[in-house]
Amino acid sequence: MQVVLISGLSGSGKSVALKALEDAGYFAVDNLPASLVPALIPAANQNRIAISVDARTASTIEDLPAIIEGLRAKEIDCRLIFLEASVDSLTRRFSETRRPHPFADRFNGIAECIEEERRLLADVAQLGHRLDTSEVGPNVLRGWIKDWLKIDRSRITLAFQSFGFKHGIPNDADFVFDVRFLPNPYYDPKLRPLTGNDPEVVAFLREDLNVGRLIDDIASFILRWLPAFVNDNRSALTIAIGCTGGQHRSVYIANELAERFGSQQQVLVRHRGLK
Repeated sequence: MQVVLISGLSGSGKSVALKALEDAGYFAVDNLPASLVPALIPAANQNRIAISVDARTASTIEDLPAIIEGLRAKEIDCRLIFLEASVDSLTRRFSETRRPHPFADRFNGIAECIEEERRLLADVAQLGHRLDTSEVGPNVLRGWIKDWLKIDRSRITLAFQSFGFKHGIPNDADFVFDVRFLPNPYYDPKLRPLTGNDPEVVAFLREDLNVGRLIDDIASFILRWLPAFVNDNRSALTIAIGCTGGQHRSVYIANELAERFGSQQQVLVRHRGLK
């Protein structure tokens, strides 16, 4: 049996994630109080269950760590995915949908609502795999959810994520590497519309020795400290690679690192700046 718990900030994409799991064949339940999760599982009589648990039921959210531990003790594959986003992104989404924040009747302004919700869910965020959806559309998020479901929970996963600094640093990053000092293909008119996935950009970056040296250094750093994270029972490690726009250099380097570690570890690749 597999149980996927979805939590996170209001407006971060929990409904999209839950719907993606439902479309993949999961029995889906939205906004269930955490204390009811153990009772739902036998009652649902399903092998794959997806449950959304969030701050709307904050009075029971503190029970979640013990509930997850109890399910795993019964040899149930229980996973938690935590979605978050920047204040600016969440504010924009609530404005576009014209929906009030669930805490709107208790606090003054959307920023205070987001800050309180983030505080309430701080401990929950540390329990599972975190995803920053600030600059991510629904289709990309659905793809990320499907990729994440394929990983083996018993092994650590390395998630290499490219991003653009002009859009902000990802909230889910464990390590951030700044590669803006490298030659920028953006200034070549022929390369500007392309991305780090394209052969022309790959060839351009491979010509510079510093690009290769930086990839070697980042890989060596990860190799040196990865055992410490494994010993700490971490299930995932997110390594964010940032350039200016998240289109060329960061994409290429994230791909290269994923290829290097792909034969040794479980890897995920995410390109936040590519739509």
